[in-house]
Amino acid sequence: MTTAVFTPETEARLATARHVADAVLFEGYVLYPYRASAAKNRLRWQFGVLVPPAWSARCEEHEFQHTECLMEPRPGADLAVEVRFLHAQRRTVQRAAEDGGFETVRELHLEDRVLVPWDEGVEERVELTVPVADLAGEGVSFPFTRPAREETEPVLDGEGRTVGRLLRRREEVSGVVRLSAAELDGPYRTMRLTAVVENTGDWVPEPGGDRDAALPYSLVASHLLLCLDRGSFLSMTDPPEWAKGAVAACRNLHTWPVLAGEPGVTDLVLSSPIILEDHPAIAPESPGALYDATEIDEILALRTAALTDEEKREARGTDERAAAVVELADTMPAEVLERLHGAVRSLREVTAPASHEDPPGHGTARPDTPWWDPGGDTSVDPGNDRVTVDGVPVGAGSRVVLRPGLRHSDAQDLFLHGRTALVEAVLHDVDGGVHIAVTVEGDPGADIRREQGRFLYFQPDEVEPLETA
Repeated sequence: MTTAVFTPETEARLATARHVADAVLFEGYVLYPYRASAAKNRLRWQFGVLVPPAWSARCEEHEFQHTECLMEPRPGADLAVEVRFLHAQRRTVQRAAEDGGFETVRELHLEDRVLVPWDEGVEERVELTVPVADLAGEGVSFPFTRPAREETEPVLDGEGRTVGRLLRRREEVSGVVRLSAAELDGPYRTMRLTAVVENTGDWVPEPGGDRDAALPYSLVASHLLLCLDRGSFLSMTDPPEWAKGAVAACRNLHTWPVLAGEPGVTDLVLSSPIILEDHPAIAPESPGALYDATEIDEILALRTAALTDEEKREARGTDERAAAVVELADTMPAEVLERLHGAVRSLREVTAPASHEDPPGHGTARPDTPWWDPGGDTSVDPGNDRVTVDGVPVGAGSRVVLRPGLRHSDAQDLFLHGRTALVEAVLHDVDGGVHIAVTVEGDPGADIRREQGRFLYFQPDEVEPLETA
């Protein structure tokens, strides 16, 4: 039997994982400079978009996510599942006409903001609880639908007069959650859990239709949370030795499961389209959501505060979340900004003297000189060093084609595959690894990145020289 109401205990446990899940949900939702007119805000939503099947057949995006992970449920255990996604809501701006009606316009100027057409994201959840015993064999399926909806919001000027309205339209989206589990052979009661989230919408694109037309019928930024009330999940990135073979046999398509919640918690899993590590967490220094995860908070806060008044008016009119970012940057206290400048979490100074029982090096005080001085190491010269790739020496000034993704370490590598780049430096790390620093050709911000020394880094087997040997 499947239910859709979480117990208070399950709800409390899931709440601890939703902080990170919210960051996944709104990953890249609106990018700096937070204006609809900005070029990088014209192609919306890049992660976890489950499109209707008819559109999937015509593009490289998918209509489903397939998660497999290992769990050790206790007898009588229940599995709680929460699918989360954004429902695209198309917003039209209309101005009050003299005849008492409204006419659609490209922008509506108010004193504090400029309203423009925009696709908003409305958070949706699909919640269900199912006994683990019911997942055997073909398991269970849970279809869901979110109906079409249209609503209007009046736009008032500073004196309370109606000067226009916002017309919001959502299209119907539908999908299905499929859950099943199979017990594995071995000394422990371990099960492989399979969870599939699929867009089952019957929308058909018109001839010549584009991605923008498909988004209102898609499940955007789709991901799911899994919670066992009795039992635990195994880490998919660092499993015990006996489970490594079973973990390697799991199929995860367009998503990846990691343990969620506080470190040490093993009854929660977040399956995300963005690659994460076990127990991901929001940095405690972060003052709030900035939505543009391609930058760090300090840079975004400073650059947002430096926007002109007119740019801030457009950002406020683009989206409520963009307006909140502008307000956050404008009102951030100096001590909060100071905390964003940097944090060290993995090092600590040892001040206690070593005891006679301690091994050599334990409890050693901080040395008077650094263990390595990059300025004094003449064996490396990033500006002149070269590395041989496919028989061709590659160094600063070389042109290469980027072929990232061999290690699947960054989901954004998808957008760099096949791009040409200029090598800025060849660097060697202390472990003997080689890293090629590049700027992407055609990037309008390449000059700024070069001045600031902010490059993209690839290993030699992730690039192809354009020059021949």
